Amino acid sequence: MKSIKVYQYNAFSKEPNKGNPAGVVLNGDELKDKEMQEIAFKVGFNETAFPVKSEVADLRIRFFTPGHEMNLCGHATMATVYALKTKGLLGDKTDFTIETNAGILPIKINSTSVSELFITMKQAPPQFQEFQGSKKDLANSIGLKETDIYDELPILYGSTGTWTLLVPIKRLDAFKRMKPNNKAFPAILKEMPKSSIHPFCLETYETESDMHARHFSSPYSGTIEDAVTGTASGVMGAFYAKYIKKNNFNEPINLIVEQGHEIEKEGRVMVQISKKSEFYDVEITGNAVHVKDFEVLLGDA
Repeated sequence: MKSIKVYQYNAFSKEPNKGNPAGVVLNGDELKDKEMQEIAFKVGFNETAFPVKSEVADLRIRFFTPGHEMNLCGHATMATVYALKTKGLLGDKTDFTIETNAGILPIKINSTSVSELFITMKQAPPQFQEFQGSKKDLANSIGLKETDIYDELPILYGSTGTWTLLVPIKRLDAFKRMKPNNKAFPAILKEMPKSSIHPFCLETYETESDMHARHFSSPYSGTIEDAVTGTASGVMGAFYAKYIKKNNFNEPINLIVEQGHEIEKEGRVMVQISKKSEFYDVEITGNAVHVKDFEVLLGDA
């Protein structure tokens, strides 16, 4: 049996008991794919990240849920970069690139101190695809009624590296009633059966926030809910630019997305959307906090 050290960081918060937990394993180059998957399963967080060497970028990060590898994960990127920077493994670098399965993405670090360290990651260009399934079944799958869905905005699959179904909700009070039946998702999401579901609304708990959301995992991921999601917040910002602002902007749009309140893991993601001709540049900014270190044994029963 082999013992692997896992560092836990919570992203999009400075409080150790808030935000979204991610595992970071720093000796990824010594591990096989199946070992990474086993570690992620035993850690049990929504994502565990493995920074490894890259031939085409400054480093590569691989992301695993307990069930499978992901192309990209925002909160685990925040956790990994925070870990590498605070442990001195990035040296003086503040601008660099990461290789992911969603492409090569630039990272920027701004800091006045360790506690005031903010990480900005550019995401992949946003993509959208129409949801053509039953709104009633979709609402039921997250514990709501069809009348809770805001029908003046489209329901769309969106991706800035990872696909999720963006579901506009009328009122904030509906979020406390949500109870996901994740196993039902694949039959409802016929176009993308492995997609997660990301309900959101424009009412917020906090006055400085612009959007509120929850994020319910695909059943293939082995988790139920993501506390604060980076990639989904990014594509939600692109949705805001395209379908709420309706492209009517010249200056970058800056949004604060809040998430996690209903499960007492609240955190915030800063999202910036810039318009480049017909395309959008999507960046998210967040922070992280170290929580604890622990060991995982590989190969045990």
